[in-house]
Amino acid sequence: MGDLYIGLMSGTSLDGVDAVLVDFAGKRLQVLGHRSAPFSDELKSELLALNTSGADELHRAALAGNAVSRIYASLVQQLLSDLQLNASRISALGAHGQTVRHRPQEFDGTGYTLQLQNPALLAELTGIRVVADFRSRDVAAGGQGAPLVPAFHHGVFRKPNQTVLVLNIGGISNISVLPAQGSVIGFDCGPGNALMDYWCQRHTGAPYDAQGHWAAQGTVHPALLETFLNEPFFQKAPPKSTGRDLFNVAWLNSKLQHFADLRPVDVQATLTELTAQACANTVKQYGGGATLMAVCGGGALNNHLMHRLKDLLAPLPVEPTDVLGLPVMQVEACAFAWLARQTIVGQAGNLPNVTGAQGARVLGAIYPA
Repeated sequence: MGDLYIGLMSGTSLDGVDAVLVDFAGKRLQVLGHRSAPFSDELKSELLALNTSGADELHRAALAGNAVSRIYASLVQQLLSDLQLNASRISALGAHGQTVRHRPQEFDGTGYTLQLQNPALLAELTGIRVVADFRSRDVAAGGQGAPLVPAFHHGVFRKPNQTVLVLNIGGISNISVLPAQGSVIGFDCGPGNALMDYWCQRHTGAPYDAQGHWAAQGTVHPALLETFLNEPFFQKAPPKSTGRDLFNVAWLNSKLQHFADLRPVDVQATLTELTAQACANTVKQYGGGATLMAVCGGGALNNHLMHRLKDLLAPLPVEPTDVLGLPVMQVEACAFAWLARQTIVGQAGNLPNVTGAQGARVLGAIYPA
């Protein structure tokens, strides 16, 4: 069978799906292929709507899950075609699904996390074994179910005798602290691109602020920034995770109610500064002694945001993960290929020190080909 796995990731930013085909046979993983596809406007709107309660949501969620899995399957077929590989050569697919609710340890003390997809359909469409539902076991064990990527970051990005930071800026931002000595730390920092994308689309019609050009034309409003940063999540000690359950349109509107006269471009500049400062404050508190911060996710392509991070964290080098050998838009998909492999070989995929789970757990559910 070899040691080939496919990772499929659709993140909180709702910009679409990244798929990678990874070979784990060598000392260092090798990405053999990468494909991506956007969500249609209709599916993106439906997935966003399913973040909150609504009419007939069970039916709608099931159909949206089918649609996500069909996009996953199409990308898998493209990867196999690109590399002229038969499905039988792939050990498994790691499919994250689309997170629409994330409420760990709430309500009954356990809570839940929900990623929409149909892994059985994906197995049928691809003829490949599927590993899915990675987060639920960690939540059942008392953890946050997120972030799961620090274990992967530790496996591929750690450097001997150095502390390296890996910052992922998707819809939500999360950090991994890979210390020279001691345990890995990792948790969500706060909003990443989600609020910036929403505000940009609302006021410019563009799905996101390309390279941060629009935000760079605005002026940060100090009082609004302080209002944003007063959110209790930022003061909460890890382990912690978040999502659109907190940082959503209703949250933003509630913060803006006393700032109705601000220009939209100044709000965009302030939202970008919120992401930058939330991440930088996290680094200052937990990333002491680091020699590098490597940034991945869509936020790494936002030049204005990257410049702000560099200014806030100087003299710490802030670079895209490309400098460590993995392009910024491949990291999370690779992580779920790695997590699928952990499941198949019967090894833990979580770090209890990161998620707060009661112990290491083999994650995910397996759907045979």
